[in-house]
Amino acid sequence: METKRNGRLLYALLTAAWLLVIGWQAEEHLRVVEAARSDLRNRSHEIASTLGAVTRALKFRGAVFQDRLEPVLNELVNQRTNELVKSSSLLFVGLLNTDGEPVVTAGDTNLLARENLTGGERWADATVTFVLPVEGASVRPEGVTNDATVVLPPFRNFTNGEPRSRDFPRREPRPDEANATNGAVAPPTNFPPPETGDRPHGGGNHRPPWMRWMNEGEFKALAAKRELHGLILAMSTENYRALCLHDLWLRGIIAFFAGISALGAGLAWRNLRRTADLQIRLVRASELNSHLKEMNLAAAGLAHETRNPLNLIRGQAQLIARQPEASPVVCEKAKIIVDETDKVTAQLTEFINYSRPREVRRTKVVLTTAGAEIIRTLGYDIEEKKLRVEVAGEPLAIEADEQLLRQVLFNLIINAIQAVSEGGQIKITVRRASATEAVLEVRDDGGGVPPENRAEIFKPYFTTHQKGTGLGLAVVSQIVLAHGWEIACLPNEPRGAIFRISHLKIAA
Repeated sequence: METKRNGRLLYALLTAAWLLVIGWQAEEHLRVVEAARSDLRNRSHEIASTLGAVTRALKFRGAVFQDRLEPVLNELVNQRTNELVKSSSLLFVGLLNTDGEPVVTAGDTNLLARENLTGGERWADATVTFVLPVEGASVRPEGVTNDATVVLPPFRNFTNGEPRSRDFPRREPRPDEANATNGAVAPPTNFPPPETGDRPHGGGNHRPPWMRWMNEGEFKALAAKRELHGLILAMSTENYRALCLHDLWLRGIIAFFAGISALGAGLAWRNLRRTADLQIRLVRASELNSHLKEMNLAAAGLAHETRNPLNLIRGQAQLIARQPEASPVVCEKAKIIVDETDKVTAQLTEFINYSRPREVRRTKVVLTTAGAEIIRTLGYDIEEKKLRVEVAGEPLAIEADEQLLRQVLFNLIINAIQAVSEGGQIKITVRRASATEAVLEVRDDGGGVPPENRAEIFKPYFTTHQKGTGLGLAVVSQIVLAHGWEIACLPNEPRGAIFRISHLKIAA
């Protein structure tokens, strides 16, 4: 009971350790996933910072031209050899206005979904989108100040001779700008006028000094559409997913081998416990065997010494019965003494034969010849019951101890004679089972052996006959096992029993 309790405790500890390893690996996997996400976030901030620095370099008096920003954005998206973007797989970049609408974009515009412009980050199956605030031309997490940047349409749209952008409306000239000589209106200058310093140049609601040719309303309308307040980045998560999958496989392998180790430790403990139990049983069996051997020798010696007084009693009973003055009653009682003495002597002889060590001395023995000799020895019993006895089969020679084999045949034939009724039939068959083995069968047409007794019939002192000692078939089983053979009791159709001895080695 103590061993079972210790085993259950060990199995519980091994299971808990395995579950602890699984939990540890799951936590480590989540940590790796979060670290990979943080790495993508950091790269997005790095790209945004780079873009902010470029925008500051291109910014002049609070504004920057679109045609100067677009090449920079395209370079960030398309040049994958760049150390900054080659591992982040930047797919799309765009600058957003105050309404969250794109002002300048580059890359795969199919990734620009309206729900991606709500701020923060959005993870999809193959992409991740970051929306970051922009302070002027730089990205800062603390928010947006009034120092915003206005993205102007391409520079050529400022002239009257080129098509104008829909974001930059054409302004009609004021009357004071008309030429005195020909009455024509002078076009606005293509270059920024000198700064007068009468108002600040920055801010989404104040025009830069060089854009005074636009009225305040026009500039406010332009700033509402073109002022930078946000940045959107769309990146591929291919490397992120590959890293997470690789780490998941690694954690799974660790958990698998941890489970195998726990299972192996459990099996090793179970085998060790069984081995210890078997060793204890072997020690006890060895002690019991030694004790039984001693008891067997003592019982065999006692049986041998008991036969001498029995023989003396038998002789004296026979001597009394032969006296001339002995009455018929005395003669009858003397005969009973002789018969009972013969029964006890036979039982002692069987016991001595059973307890005797079996030392097999193999010689070449012909089965059919040995069977015929045993039948001739038992001729009186066979004729008394008018039995038909037949020896059939091949004259095969086997390797066996001749004396022990004759005792086996004698006991089996005696058992068959006792089982059959008057006029019954007994058949001894020898046949070849393979090139090196033979089979011996003793068949009878007696009452047979019930199925529940076929396994018990070879045990000592088990018998179904009134005159049987219960040791005849036990001796047969002992001799068969000493030779390395096998014996079985089978039903004989339509009635009777078959005693089959197999694995008899055919002599060369």
